[in-house]
Amino acid sequence: MAFDSLTEKLQNVFRNLRSKGRLTEDDVKEAMKEIKRALLAADVNFKVVKSFIKNVQERAIGQDVMNGLNPGQMVIKIVNEELVALMGSETTEIKLQPGSAITVIMMAGLQGAGKTTTTAKLAGKYKLKGKKPLLVACDVYRPAAIKQLQVNGEKQGVEVFSMGDSHKPADIARAALEHARKNGNNLVILDTAGRLHIDEDMMAELQEIKETVEVHQTILVIDAMTGQDAVNVAEEFNQKIGIDGVIVTKLDGDTRGGAALSVKAVTGKPILYVGMGEKLSDLEQFYPDRMASRILGMGDVLTLIEKAGAEIDEEKAKEMTRKMKKNQFDFDDFLESTKQMKKMGGLSGIMSMLPGMGAMGGKKGMQLDDSQAEEAEKKMARMEAMIYSMTPAERRDPDLLNPSRKHRIAKGAGVDISEVNRMVKQFNEMKKMMKMIGKGGKKGKFRLPF
Repeated sequence: MAFDSLTEKLQNVFRNLRSKGRLTEDDVKEAMKEIKRALLAADVNFKVVKSFIKNVQERAIGQDVMNGLNPGQMVIKIVNEELVALMGSETTEIKLQPGSAITVIMMAGLQGAGKTTTTAKLAGKYKLKGKKPLLVACDVYRPAAIKQLQVNGEKQGVEVFSMGDSHKPADIARAALEHARKNGNNLVILDTAGRLHIDEDMMAELQEIKETVEVHQTILVIDAMTGQDAVNVAEEFNQKIGIDGVIVTKLDGDTRGGAALSVKAVTGKPILYVGMGEKLSDLEQFYPDRMASRILGMGDVLTLIEKAGAEIDEEKAKEMTRKMKKNQFDFDDFLESTKQMKKMGGLSGIMSMLPGMGAMGGKKGMQLDDSQAEEAEKKMARMEAMIYSMTPAERRDPDLLNPSRKHRIAKGAGVDISEVNRMVKQFNEMKKMMKMIGKGGKKGKFRLPF
């Protein structure tokens, strides 16, 4: 995640605070200096950092904290609360028109921020909520943008309205609204043109759209990877055309992520969603409290549970549990479980949401850094390659795997025979463990911890 480096630095500060029985004013001030450096390194706006540190320090040096039973833990609690407040305290929804009235959303942003993909992602979200969205291709300068919107709209099962590239965007918006009225679409999302940088023509065009049709929500898409520039873009868009909220994209990338921490404080406008991947389902509602937990290395179990509920096939999960208990778990079931895991963001995506399992958080021995997560993903990919080299009968019955079959599988997967032997051995051990877990364990072994 974008905040891995920040999380690691903050964890080091907190570890030092927790190790001290009592805190002096100098201890708190030194910790604040370290937190300030970490936030600035994450590309958080300087004025925002200054205000944040001042608020935390004023609260942390209070008598109740300094004389408390666990002052280090109290300081961490204050940092968490101020971080939540910085990002907006409450989750903000896009304001839709009541009943069956049409809501018009105008998407804006610079070229390369991921605006067209995000527009399709948003339409998919609201389709799942029972809305009937209409995507509108208003970027007439880039034919590829129209095609991209049409392809993504088809993938989402959402209608796309286009008049090609020979009409003015404001006229396209007007015609799209008329089409929506006739066809029962109650959510119209306008994908407008981006530019490499802000210019007067773009702003005038967006203003003309707003004068031609009633736009209920103007949403700006910013790229987290551009750091402080993203916040400057948000501020300028807000001043010139007025925005109602922000979607931050590429927050899953190897970036400093300061934009997500600065944009609310600088513009006064809330972050509505965050893009956490390239798939059309990788758009998460923004919860300031959950994001603060992730940044501080405390995990985000609620989002993980929601992802599981949305992505995992409940019937398949029940069938897999039944097979585990009866020791009937086979290689096909293993492939199904890895498929479900990938839907939830892969092993590293799941681990990043578990308390103490993020970038470098948690107890010693419970850490999973980027290289370890990458290695685990590679091992899983090799296992999948070996399983796909098996026949359907071999997948269903691992006992069929004699030496000659294993040699054929190794050749098909491009691995050494020793890797196939190791995988089969590990798989059989895993099956035994699953059976014991299902039965509550033998003589107390492998019993579930709850």
